[in-house]
Amino acid sequence: MPRPIGGRQASTTASRNDGRADGPWVTRYPVWSMSIGALSVSASAVLLDLARTSPGTASFYRCALALPALLALSAAERRCAGVIPRQRYGLAMSAGALFAGDMLLWTQAIGEVGAGLSTVLVNVQVVMVPLLAWAVDREPVPHRFLCWLPVLLVGVVCTGGLLEQGATVGSDPLRGTVHAVLAAVCYSGFLYLLRRGGRTGQVRQVYTAVVASATVVSLAAGLLWYGFDPAPGWRVLGWLLAVAACSQVVGWLLVATASPRLAGHVGAVLLLLTPGGAVALGAVVLGERPTPLQLAGWGVILAGAYAMSRGDTSGDARGGSRRRR
Repeated sequence: MPRPIGGRQASTTASRNDGRADGPWVTRYPVWSMSIGALSVSASAVLLDLARTSPGTASFYRCALALPALLALSAAERRCAGVIPRQRYGLAMSAGALFAGDMLLWTQAIGEVGAGLSTVLVNVQVVMVPLLAWAVDREPVPHRFLCWLPVLLVGVVCTGGLLEQGATVGSDPLRGTVHAVLAAVCYSGFLYLLRRGGRTGQVRQVYTAVVASATVVSLAAGLLWYGFDPAPGWRVLGWLLAVAACSQVVGWLLVATASPRLAGHVGAVLLLLTPGGAVALGAVVLGERPTPLQLAGWGVILAGAYAMSRGDTSGDARGGSRRRR
């Protein structure tokens, strides 16, 4: 039987084989998949701190080192679900460019404004992603989410340590704030396009194209603005390989697979687990001691994630036919 090459046949086949290609637990339990993905992504903050290299070098290598594994996974998916249509590559390349912008700008902002404020600002995605889903896809925003939103934002502020003494110390707070806000815009656009690109299946191929695009953009930006070291040394490469494995291969691939199966507001809230995971891992690996206020903020985020995931979590259950017209 010939493999489908695009159109409705490809989408139907991808949907039928998606559970088998990505693992049944990923597709049957998207809330758990998204949560594990978010916690895996949280490891990147600590690992990048250990790598201690320029934003351009870190962004390029964390993507480039992930590509061999992602290409192997994509090849396996192609044998099961066929090749994705060419028009979907444009969406993936745009998502990859935004992903690179997020990585570069956020890494730059950490040193300029401090880890606390940069973490808080970039996580305004919890507002922007549902708004994008509402404005573009006409996906309704539940009243329960709007009620929880101020509480969740307070939780992010506390977890980021913004209310603690010295949380905003940095080399250039004004520039750092601008960079963090721009990173938040890129992050939100990336998450929205990543979710949209995975709705018709063949997630691994789409995500691999995203990372390939981010690799090229990171290299260009590193050479032009953010600094790039082609030979950073084995120690740095070792930490960046760990970032690639935890974040790019495991974390974001789980997010890319699970997010199309979740309502936009649910996925955005579950991604708030990332700063809490970074605080916990920093305590274990770097010996950092989270304050009671940070632990309280982490508890608020967990409560909000639980409350949001209890309702209708399907990203395709509401307005699906309207979006596909």
